[in-house]
Amino acid sequence: MTRRFDAIIIGAGQAGPPLAGRLTAAGMTVALIERKLVGGTCVNTGCMPTKTLVASAYTAHLARRAADFGVRTGPVTIDMPAVAARAHKVTLDARTSNERWLATMERLTFLRGHARLTSPTTVDVDGDTLEAPRIFLNVGGRATVPDMPGVADVPHLDNTDMVALAEVPAHLVVVGGSYIGLEFAQMYRRFGAAVTVVERGDRLVAREDPEISDAVRQILEDEGIVIRAGANCIGFAPHEAGVAVSVDCQDGDPVVVGSHVLLAVGRRPNTDDLGLDAAGVKTDAHGYVTVDDGLQSNVPGIWALGDCNGRGAFTHTAYNDFEIVAANLLDGAHRKVSARIPGYALYIDPPLGRVGMTQSQAVAAGRSILVATRPMTRVGRAVEKGETKGMIKIVADAQTQRILGAAILGTGGDEAIHGILDMMNADQPLDVLRWAVPIHPTVSELIPTVLESLAPLTST
Repeated sequence: MTRRFDAIIIGAGQAGPPLAGRLTAAGMTVALIERKLVGGTCVNTGCMPTKTLVASAYTAHLARRAADFGVRTGPVTIDMPAVAARAHKVTLDARTSNERWLATMERLTFLRGHARLTSPTTVDVDGDTLEAPRIFLNVGGRATVPDMPGVADVPHLDNTDMVALAEVPAHLVVVGGSYIGLEFAQMYRRFGAAVTVVERGDRLVAREDPEISDAVRQILEDEGIVIRAGANCIGFAPHEAGVAVSVDCQDGDPVVVGSHVLLAVGRRPNTDDLGLDAAGVKTDAHGYVTVDDGLQSNVPGIWALGDCNGRGAFTHTAYNDFEIVAANLLDGAHRKVSARIPGYALYIDPPLGRVGMTQSQAVAAGRSILVATRPMTRVGRAVEKGETKGMIKIVADAQTQRILGAAILGTGGDEAIHGILDMMNADQPLDVLRWAVPIHPTVSELIPTVLESLAPLTST
């Protein structure tokens, strides 16, 4: 027996449930299928638990610095089971809230099981057949296990394992020097672990400009984290103390022995067991569903949203995918994913807020650019808080007088960056923000001052 719906949504991550809400409110019957946990990566193994852990690590760090602020405390200790329980509760509360929300939706059928496409309009869910003229894929992604020598012979962790860890490793070796790896590296250093970061590239967070990468590295090294960049040949072997990680670096010991190893070298989409071939849905070389500017696949009536489409790897981009699809389907709009200005944050402490192009990208695009920087040591709010690490950097187009991109690495950087993001979305010239009157004392108040110091790039 085939069950028929107006729409089928596979995956209850950040895009699936709100899309179900819009479609059912428009009078459609919808089947939403989830094979594991409602809320996807963000709620269960990503943003919410990790940022909760970051908050606990920051509290420990600030407590150790209490004397800097004239506050006397006793010895700082970490109750890791309590830290982990707090993170788990945040996740559980968010997941439960989402499940309750779905339970209130009229015209929604929520199914748990493994969905596979069997044609462009049919889906099998553990032996049951569903049919709909519209199918939306919101299946997310998972951590990549790199093809490195010996990796199958040793125990290793990924982000899912890390958020459930209820102990502090004696020595955590993080393989991968980008966002996920660095956040865990700093938080566990603050929890008391020895930490080594092993990065194949010459610098951390390689997509950023070199001075931002250098500043991030300095922040981490100041806290005692060992950085091993330029590790051209990474391998693993069992060791009586845990895992021996071989690194082929220009400097330092050739082997690092860790009690725990975190693999943080990228993610892959959950599309390999989705039955895409049966529906004729095309993917790229990495398994991402290829989509057009409206997020529709090559098969009419099948869309891909969130991490599985390769058009963004963040909660906010997944939610925006839902907004684009819903606006185009239900509101008569013509929203395009190409109009989205990329923005994201690295949640080490202090955080890095990023939007738009880097200087390197702007130069590579042939732009005539203006650049300005300001160290956080010259930001009053940072000085008052005793958190002066980092910098502000803005890149603008000399001809159009528009901001091309910016980085705010410093206290409040993840919030302050939105003033620039909003200006870029509004497509306003530099002088509009230059003559704004921001609140004092804030980090954002320095943005007009930095804009005033924009100057042509003298060297690349």
